[in-house]
Amino acid sequence: MTPSASALEIAESVRDGRVTARSVVEAALSRAHGHNQALDAFTDIVDDRARDRADVIDGLAHGGGDPGPLAGVPFAAKNLYDIAGLTTRAGSKINRGNRPAKADATLIRRLEAAGAILVGACNMDEYAYGFVGENAHDGPSRNPHDLDHMTGGSSAGPAAAVAAGIVPISLGSDTNGSIRVPASFCGLFGLKATYGRLSRAGTFPFVASLDHVGPLGRSARDLALVYDVMQGFDEADPAMTKRPNEPVASRLKHMIPGVRIAMADGYFAGDGVAREAVLHVAKALDVTRVVSIADAHAARAAAFLITMAEGATLHLDRLRNWPGSFDPDVRDRLLAGTLLPAAWVGQSQKLRRHFRENVLKLFDGLDAILVPSTPMTAPLIGQKTAMFGGVEMPLRPHIGIFTQPFSFIGLPVVSVPVWLKGETLPIGVQIIAPPWREDIALRIAHQLETAGIAKAPVAQAFA
Repeated sequence: MTPSASALEIAESVRDGRVTARSVVEAALSRAHGHNQALDAFTDIVDDRARDRADVIDGLAHGGGDPGPLAGVPFAAKNLYDIAGLTTRAGSKINRGNRPAKADATLIRRLEAAGAILVGACNMDEYAYGFVGENAHDGPSRNPHDLDHMTGGSSAGPAAAVAAGIVPISLGSDTNGSIRVPASFCGLFGLKATYGRLSRAGTFPFVASLDHVGPLGRSARDLALVYDVMQGFDEADPAMTKRPNEPVASRLKHMIPGVRIAMADGYFAGDGVAREAVLHVAKALDVTRVVSIADAHAARAAAFLITMAEGATLHLDRLRNWPGSFDPDVRDRLLAGTLLPAAWVGQSQKLRRHFRENVLKLFDGLDAILVPSTPMTAPLIGQKTAMFGGVEMPLRPHIGIFTQPFSFIGLPVVSVPVWLKGETLPIGVQIIAPPWREDIALRIAHQLETAGIAKAPVAQAFA
C-alpha cells in the first residue's frame, strides 16, 4: 500500500485478500525507521509485536475468520498510552525509571481487537504540558510539510507520523488543544470527543478534569471508523458516562437536514490566515450566521489556572524529588501552579459552570460553530514569540487561544485541515458540536472533505 492509503482502503484490501496485513505492516515499519531520524516522531518502534499481530490478522483473513473492520491498519500512539512491555514515558525523563506497562491502554486494546496493528509509541511534549512539540529530552518532532517548522503539541509525534504517511491513524490526547493544534499545524483531521465519551484508562494523566483522548488521521472517514470501535463504557475511567454506542461511519454521507451552523466572532474571530480559513469553510457550507460567545477570555484564563493547579498537584512529589530532571519550561509552570491560591481555583470552577451553561444555550438554535484551530500556521522550531492581534507575545502559551475554551467545557470538536491559496503550510478550522454529537462534527468534516475544501495529503517529501 502507498503512504497515502487510508485506513478504510487498507482494511478493505486486507479483508478482500488483495494485500496481506504483513506486507502493510512491513511497509509501515520501513517508513517509520527510514523517516524517524528526520522527523523524530517515534520514541519506540515495536517491530516484533507488529509483525506477530499482522500474522494473526492474515491467519483470520485467509482462514475464513473475521479480521475486523480495521484489518491490518497500522497505527501509532502518543507515548503516554500504556503499551505492554514498554515504559510509559509521557514525554518525560523521570518516568523512564518506571517499570514497563503490564497491559495496553483501553483504546489500544479496542483498536487491535478491531484488527488494527500498533507499530510504535510517539514523541510528545513533556507530561503533555505544551503546544509546540519540542521535547527537551527526545528532541523536537518536525513538521513533515516543512522540517524547519514545529508540529505543534503535545501530540507531536502522532501528528508527524500521520502527516508523513507512516501510518494513517494515530492516538493522541487533548487537555487544552493537544490534538487540534498539531492537526492544524500538520494538516490533519483531529477529533476531540465529548469529555467522558472515550476511555482514558491506561494513559498517563495531566489534568483529570480536562483530559480527553482521541485520534488524528488524514480523512474524516478514517476518524469515524476508529471512533466507532473505540466507543464503549469503561469502568476503569471514572470520567466516563454510560451511554449507548453511537456509530458514525455508516452515516457520514447523510447530512443532517437543515443543519444550522454559525461562525463565532469577537474573541474567536481571529485574523490573517486564521480568519481567512474560517471564512473559506463558511463559504463552502453556505454559512453566514455569526454568534458571540461571551466570557471566552475569562474562560481561557480559568482553564489556565485549573491546568496549573491540577497539574502541579499531580506532579508535586516529582517536583520535590527530581526538579532537575524536568524540562525547565514545564517545571516552572508546574511550580507556579503550586503557589495558586485555592480561592482562585474555586472561582475558576464557578466560571467553568457559567461558561458551559452560556455556550450550551447557543446550541438551542445551532448544530455547530466554526472557529479557528490555531491563530497561525506552524511557527519555526525554537520560535519564542509571535504576533497575536497585532501585539508581539510569547508563542508557547498563546497557541491554544482558540482550543482551550472548548476543552474547558468538554465539547466534541473536529479540526479540519485547510490549505489556503498562496500559503505553503495548512491551518485548521474547528467544528464544535453540542455534547455527545460527535456525529454532527464528523459529518460536516466529511462534507468539507468530499467538496475538496478540507484535505490532508501526505507531505510531499514523504509521499
